[in-house]
Amino acid sequence: MNKRVLITGASRGIGFALTQLFLERGYKVIGACRNGKIDNLSHPNLDVIELDLSNSSSIRDVARTLKKELKIDILINNAGIGPDLDLDLPTEDTFKQTFDVNVTGTVLFTESLIEIINHGGSIVNISSEMGSIENCKRIDSVAYRMSKSALNMYTKILSNRLKTSLRVVSIHPGWVRTTIAESNIDNGRLSPEESAIKLVEYILSDFETGTFWDVESQSKLDW
Repeated sequence: MNKRVLITGASRGIGFALTQLFLERGYKVIGACRNGKIDNLSHPNLDVIELDLSNSSSIRDVARTLKKELKIDILINNAGIGPDLDLDLPTEDTFKQTFDVNVTGTVLFTESLIEIINHGGSIVNISSEMGSIENCKRIDSVAYRMSKSALNMYTKILSNRLKTSLRVVSIHPGWVRTTIAESNIDNGRLSPEESAIKLVEYILSDFETGTFWDVESQSKLDW
């Protein structure tokens, strides 16, 4: 039987590359994205669903539908936004937008699906080294950095709660050339495809639950 992975933010960037790789490896993939469409990708093992993590009704509707029909083996919380990336000062709007998606929506969506993740499965939170409190030396991107720190705390809490049933990890995907920020497009060291290869290799390994992992350096990060 094919294993099944659910990937949020699957329509572009890292999420799109992850979707392609898991399909190539024989997985059934549920690709979740805001508009419910993944352009230029069609596969018999791919189902695409519409999910807006900033909308609690959307989260409830998707969870209700999924819980009626299936079990999954891996949940990859890849969707995230960074409207204040590269900016020094936060604003009310960007702060709320960031936390609605990166923290509140991600946490509530995950909680709603834990019961349909098969025993021995994994929850993967795509975080960032920018969420490391120990390594923070800069002043920019306040909401984004804080949201990833909060996501990391959720990883630790979940790994404690689910230690006998599921593995939970936060992963820094490297500095990837995606459209989330101008600096990424100009300076990113990895393409989405290169990052996805490293991510899949780690996700399918016998990784230690409750870890904050950097795929670029192949080492643990300080929380």
